[in-house]
Amino acid sequence: MSKLQVGSSPHHHNMRDTGQVMRIVMYACIPGIALQCWFFGVGVLVQIGLGVLTAVITEALICELRRKHTERIIKDSSAALAGLLLGICIPPLAPWWIVVIGSFFAIAIVKQAYGGLGFNMFNPAMAAYVMLLISFPVQMTAWLPPMELSEQSFTALDAIFTVFTGFTVDGYSIEQLRIGYDGMSMATPLDHVKTSLTEGYTVQEALQHQMFSGSWGLAWAPVSIAYLIGGLALIKLKVINWHIPVSMIMGAMSVALILNLADSSQFASPLFHLLNGSLIIGAFFIATDPVSAATTNRGRLIFGGAIGAWIIIIRTWGNYPDAVAFAVLLLNMAVPLIDYYTRPRTYGHRLKNNEPRIKEQR
Repeated sequence: MSKLQVGSSPHHHNMRDTGQVMRIVMYACIPGIALQCWFFGVGVLVQIGLGVLTAVITEALICELRRKHTERIIKDSSAALAGLLLGICIPPLAPWWIVVIGSFFAIAIVKQAYGGLGFNMFNPAMAAYVMLLISFPVQMTAWLPPMELSEQSFTALDAIFTVFTGFTVDGYSIEQLRIGYDGMSMATPLDHVKTSLTEGYTVQEALQHQMFSGSWGLAWAPVSIAYLIGGLALIKLKVINWHIPVSMIMGAMSVALILNLADSSQFASPLFHLLNGSLIIGAFFIATDPVSAATTNRGRLIFGGAIGAWIIIIRTWGNYPDAVAFAVLLLNMAVPLIDYYTRPRTYGHRLKNNEPRIKEQR
C-alpha cells in the first residue's frame, strides 16, 4: 500500500502552483519598480537583472551538483523572486559585485544549504541583505538623491557604466552623483532624520530639509504607495493573506504613535515611518514569504505585529535606520515557537472546570 506523502510549505489552496504564485508576486512589484526607476534611474533595473540572473544560475548549478530536477526547480521562480527582492533593496548604483555576492549567498547558503524551497528557516533575500549591510556598509548605504534634486544628471548609459566601473561616461563617481543641488551629500529620509536627532535637531527641523520638497515631494512616499497598490492586488488575488501585512503595519504605527505622543520633537510620526523606507515592501512582499512566516492565522497576526513593533524599536534606538530586514529575521527565528502555541485543535476542545465529562458506557 502506498504511503501518503505531504510536501513541505508553501501550500496553496487556490489551484495555483508555486511557480504561478511566485510570478504573480513579481508582477505585483512592477508599479513600485517603475517609480523607483523614475526617481532613481535605471540602475534599479540593472541591480534587479543581476540579482535574478545570479540567483537562477546559482540554483541551477547547485541542483545539478545535488542531482535534483533542475528544470522543475528553476521553473518554480522562487530563486528569481529572491534575486528581484534583493535587487530592489540595493542602492541603484552599487557595484555589480554587491548584488552578485548577495544573490549567491541567498540561494547557496540561506536556501539550498537547508535543503531548498520549503526548508529554509530565514527569508533568503533579507538574510542576504543583512549580510551585505554588515559586510559592505559604505556600498549598501550609497543611495542617490531623487534625480530632480541631484546636482549631476545621468543617463541610462551612465547608470550602467557606474554599476560596472564605478564612474559615469563623463567620469563622475558615485559620491559626486550623490551630491544634491545644495552641494551636500544626500542620505535617505530615515538616515537624515536619525542623524539630525543625534546632532541636536528636532524632528520638525529635520523635515525642513530640501529632500522633503520638490514637484512630487519626497520620492520614497510615491514609491511606497506604488508597492502598496501591488500588495493590495496580491491580497485581492488571494496570493497572500491579509493577516501579516495588516498586523505588521498596525504594529509599527501603534509603537510609532505611542512614541510620537510622548515626545513629537524626538520621535517621528507614524505616517513618516509608513511612507519612508521599506516598511510597506516588507509587509506585503517579504514578511509574507510562505516558507519562513508563521502558518496559522493567529500566528500570522502575532508574527506581523511583532515585526512591526521591532522595526520602530530598531529604527529609534538601533544603529540601522531601516530595520525591516533585521526585524523579519528576528521573527523568522520565533516562527516555530509561534506556530507551536497557535496551532488549532484538530478535534474537540479542552474542558473547562465547570463542564461535566461524558461518562463512559459500560
